[in-house]
Amino acid sequence: MALNDPQWGRRRGDGPPDLDEIWGRFNQKLAGLFGGKGGGGSGPEGGGSKPFSGGVGLLIGLVALVWLASGFYIVDAGQKGVVLRFGKFVETTDPGPRWHLPYPLETAEVVNISGVRTVEVGYRNDVRSKVPKESLMLTDDENIVDLQFAVQYVLKDPTEYLFNNRSPEDSVRQVAESAIREIVGKSKMDFVLYEGREQIAVSARKLIQDTLDRYKTGITVSQVTMQNAQPPEQVQAAFADAVKANQDRERQKNEGEAYANDVVPKARGTAARLLQEAEGYRQRVIANAEGEASRFSVVLAEYKKAPGVTRDRLYLDMMQQVLSSSSKVIVDQKSGSNMLFLPLDKILQMSAGGVIPEGGAKPPVVTEPVPVPPADPSTTRSREAFRSRDREIR
Repeated sequence: MALNDPQWGRRRGDGPPDLDEIWGRFNQKLAGLFGGKGGGGSGPEGGGSKPFSGGVGLLIGLVALVWLASGFYIVDAGQKGVVLRFGKFVETTDPGPRWHLPYPLETAEVVNISGVRTVEVGYRNDVRSKVPKESLMLTDDENIVDLQFAVQYVLKDPTEYLFNNRSPEDSVRQVAESAIREIVGKSKMDFVLYEGREQIAVSARKLIQDTLDRYKTGITVSQVTMQNAQPPEQVQAAFADAVKANQDRERQKNEGEAYANDVVPKARGTAARLLQEAEGYRQRVIANAEGEASRFSVVLAEYKKAPGVTRDRLYLDMMQQVLSSSSKVIVDQKSGSNMLFLPLDKILQMSAGGVIPEGGAKPPVVTEPVPVPPADPSTTRSREAFRSRDREIR
């Protein structure tokens, strides 16, 4: 059969089936499936439009149901949902199952507000992977330090985080770098590298938070961690020598302070002791002088009552005081005493030490003849009268 034959494709088995016939069969099956009555023809007279209309309505209903179901979403614990209507903020939703008008009317953004995010400044992933453009900083004493640190932050306001930040991580990194450079630029190199690292971290956290709040980023900085602080690699050898010199200086300084702490307290103690001794001596001299003055006043009163007796008593006390420390021995030759044959040196030792010899009596302390002061004439006369009376009695 030629290709230009008008009967080509209309005979059974001579070509592909007619499309109208296939569409009519499909409508009949679809109408029978949903309880409709199928028509006998496939044209407009056959009533094939009713099944077609029922299937389209059902299809539209399914599509509408799926569209409405697409508005359901779930907000997990530690998250917040932000609903946008035509791109404008509508509300913030709490954790749980939620629903919003489906796209394109409304959209929902779920933001994790409890997760801790970290921004690295001066390095990436590892301290050895340095970023010199961020890490090299100038100190107040015109030295360069290589500083790496990390900033950890959480979200406090999801609305500000979504609408006020184009790139939140870059914003935090730039603000943190600016804050650290400001603090390091006002500090000395030794302070940055050694004793001031914790203080720099605290000050940087406060400055970063103030800047982010001023930008209304909805971010809360939880911690700033100093990972590494050292001089640049090109000058580390010279810096090590300077560090050793500083250590030697500190060691010698500590040794000097230790010596001073040992000597100064001793000198202060000696000075305090001398002051106390001087004060005690002054008090003792004053007390002795006051005692002597008081005793002299008492003696003077007694002397006025009995001048002769008081004068004799004073003389005897003075002689006893003077002769008690003397080593001389006085022997009574008139009574024929046998004191010449005694061990005089032992007697002197016993008398000096206050030891009483066996027998109960103290050894007589013999002294040289002592000149007797001139006696009062009245006293002499009384003694002579007493002696004359004694002779008369005998």
